Amino acid sequence: MTKKEKVTLLREQLDKAYPVVKCSLDYSNPLEMLIATQLSAQCTDARVNIVTKDLFARYKTAEDYANADITELEELIRSAGFYKNKAKNIIACCRRLIDVYGGEVPDTMEDLLTLAGTGRKTANLVLGDIFGKPAIVVDTHCIRLTNRIGLVKDDDPVKIEFALKKILPDDYSLRFCHQMVYHGRARCTARKPDCENCEIRDLCNRVGVKK
Repeated sequence: MTKKEKVTLLREQLDKAYPVVKCSLDYSNPLEMLIATQLSAQCTDARVNIVTKDLFARYKTAEDYANADITELEELIRSAGFYKNKAKNIIACCRRLIDVYGGEVPDTMEDLLTLAGTGRKTANLVLGDIFGKPAIVVDTHCIRLTNRIGLVKDDDPVKIEFALKKILPDDYSLRFCHQMVYHGRARCTARKPDCENCEIRDLCNRVGVKK
């Protein structure tokens, strides 16, 4: 079975198990999505959603962030971890949004990667969830599951992204990554995967899983 053929079968099973999936970060516009995703680095989405509830009530526009008092911003995002660096990046990011993009979040990978604090994971999430473009979001769940399943054999997020790009249909790529998150939380956890009840067990190589 080729990897593309395996993806076709995985799609059937995952669509049955997780027919409706979405990003677990709370946001209501492109800027909020961008900021929330930056905050999610080395932090759980649940914690980010707690932080952004007050953050988004305080700052509404790129101008608000660009002109923010950094000490105040740091305090608001402190519990998300690495708050000093994240606050610095958010301000720098929003200043560039104003200077170069009229205060709007751009819709290309190339432009998004010029923003402070924005890597490929963040850019892909924005491109996929906000702009509806084909996108592959490689997070810890995606890395773990795609290796266990046997779709990739690497732990480098960028290499995994481009490897998956070769075998995932454009209209399924983002949903697949969201399904990896759902499945990684529900079944294929890092320490104790529930292989017995796994919906895709017949398609999984169980690489690295203790028998």
